[in-house]
Amino acid sequence: MTFFLSGPYLYPGDHRTDYKPPYKKPGASDIGWGDTANILGRTKVLREAIAEGHEIGTHANGHFCGATGIGRWTTAQWTAELSAFDQMVRTGPSLAAGKTVEPPFDPATVKGMRTPCLEGDRPAYRLAMAQRGMLYDASAPGYIAWPKKADGLWNFPLESVTLAGTAKKTLTMDYNLWFAQTQARKAPLAQAPALKAQVLATYRQALAKSRASGNPPLFLGNHFNRWNNSVYSDALTAFVTETCTQPDVRCVSNMELASWLAKYGVPRGPRQPS
Repeated sequence: MTFFLSGPYLYPGDHRTDYKPPYKKPGASDIGWGDTANILGRTKVLREAIAEGHEIGTHANGHFCGATGIGRWTTAQWTAELSAFDQMVRTGPSLAAGKTVEPPFDPATVKGMRTPCLEGDRPAYRLAMAQRGMLYDASAPGYIAWPKKADGLWNFPLESVTLAGTAKKTLTMDYNLWFAQTQARKAPLAQAPALKAQVLATYRQALAKSRASGNPPLFLGNHFNRWNNSVYSDALTAFVTETCTQPDVRCVSNMELASWLAKYGVPRGPRQPS
């Protein structure tokens, strides 16, 4: 799996003014900041995830969406944002602990980004990414198809699919599914089994479409939130459990996919995973 980390989750709030985002006051963040216990706990979990073979990407820092957010940022401002992420990863755990703590990973190993709210001037931030050797962008909406490069990076989209049993279109992200089902409002607990079944059917439908169109990858996004009584995380867990052991399926990180594409190229016809 690939986990997209926001820098403030590893950085203590009493040092927040070290972060100077564009058009905002120093220390601004729409997702808050870490505290000692959370930061050290997350550091441990991140190390464990990497040891298990998972990948860490960046979700940038302050999570500024909408008209006053990241859509206005230039390449230079994105470069500063990514450098701030590096600093938070490298120094946040030590600042939180009050003593030297090894960072959970080397930020130089981060090769992909998903922008907050999937927003941003794509040529501007992709140039900043490319200049630091990053390989893929996971921010743009798209369709079930083999990835292509845009602005020098692989474009790994959240894909537009049909919500099972309806004509509604939604992206393959838990928040979007939540909005498609209940307008992002909490449903009664009694509805959870039916909502989970619909999401699971949507994922199965998307996999069938992939198989029928040359086996392009599915990109499934999840915030590990408990929206609608955790039906989205539960449905994703069920789908991964039943799918990843199937002989024609490989469940991989985005970086593993990028490496596979670098080795084999984009298939011209149906290709089985290898």
